[in-house]
Amino acid sequence: MYLQLLERRIREGTLRLRLPDGSTRTFGHGGPVAEWIIHAPRTLGRIARDPEYALGETYMAGEWDAGEGGLTGLLLLLMRNFPETPPRGWRRLAGPLARWIQQWNRIGRSYRNAAHHYDLDEWLFRRMLDREMHYSCAYFTRADMDLEAAQRAKCAHLAAKLCLRPGLRVLDIGCGWGGLALHLAREHGVEVTGLTLSREQLRVARARAEAAGLADRVRFELQDYREHRGTYDRIVSVGMFEHVGRPQYLAFFDQVRAMLAPDGVAVLHTIGRLGPPGTTNPWIRRHIFPGGYNPALSEVAAAIERSGLFNCDVEVLRLHYARTLAAWQARFQAHRAEAAARYGERFCRMWEFYLAVCEAAFRERDLAVFQIQLARRRDAVPLTRDYLYREAQSAGAEEDALLVEPPAGESVRERAAG
Repeated sequence: MYLQLLERRIREGTLRLRLPDGSTRTFGHGGPVAEWIIHAPRTLGRIARDPEYALGETYMAGEWDAGEGGLTGLLLLLMRNFPETPPRGWRRLAGPLARWIQQWNRIGRSYRNAAHHYDLDEWLFRRMLDREMHYSCAYFTRADMDLEAAQRAKCAHLAAKLCLRPGLRVLDIGCGWGGLALHLAREHGVEVTGLTLSREQLRVARARAEAAGLADRVRFELQDYREHRGTYDRIVSVGMFEHVGRPQYLAFFDQVRAMLAPDGVAVLHTIGRLGPPGTTNPWIRRHIFPGGYNPALSEVAAAIERSGLFNCDVEVLRLHYARTLAAWQARFQAHRAEAAARYGERFCRMWEFYLAVCEAAFRERDLAVFQIQLARRRDAVPLTRDYLYREAQSAGAEEDALLVEPPAGESVRERAAG
């Protein structure tokens, strides 16, 4: 039955299936080519009954591997030939309720969810991410950019949208290991407060600020956005909104508005859906991001409208995250043997499947990244986008001049000028 299903559905590309008894079947024709090596007799049945969950679960258990074309190539071929379909029947009726329950992230639960993923050993992220440890979508303005350059370009793009000038007070909600906060303080002369729910991120970020000589202008706190108080000229949040959950969207934007100065500017950078609202993949929800959800733009816009903030600009970054994830996967694979010795084979299979399935989803499903610029006054930002591209050209010239990472305390601008 499962072989008949593959026979019917594989129409784009070629799938070579190697079964546990040593036999081989081929489905489809032409490129791309992917090879699926099944080790256990019941694996295909498990996957067919619950593909969204069982595909990752059986990979973690070592029940199958990818051959020619690699893991990401296999997942891309499967996604292309098995497109997502809207839920039907009782699943359709239960969908909104399930989303609400899964995403009911009160403060205590938010801390626990963050610890599940972000309190993993710094060692892992040091070997996967760029030197500044940006754990979010990079911005590839040129085809030949490496990950370091693309993450700096992302920081420059966000800084331009924030309309920064020296002395402004900036709040970074979901600051991670401090890469963006340190960049903004060093390059733009602003004072930054970063919030994280991860003790490991807090430890690393504070140590980095001290080492960079920026501890007087950048401080990091272990605090939920709902617990924080203060008034800021600029607010930025990168890669954190995916953990908020739809029941808290209005609370999030109400808090941003309450903390934003009357002439202030905020920028939200988040994974989102190009299609209608959906649900989080159950395997991702269990193993990678409990409580996480990537919103449709309609869900975000509705909460912004109710908060009283003005939506000044929306930019959709397509495929940039796919390239970012591919770079992270390559770096993880370069250290996979060390990671297996440190965390075990099951963890490594989980981690590489996570990176591969997310890259495939950004290439083949409806995932993208939204950058949304917000303000309390409609004239708080320039009326055209020209200023963004002037900043990008300037940053590009400085990037060409920067051949190595600047010393602690020295900015890219200073190095380029010097």
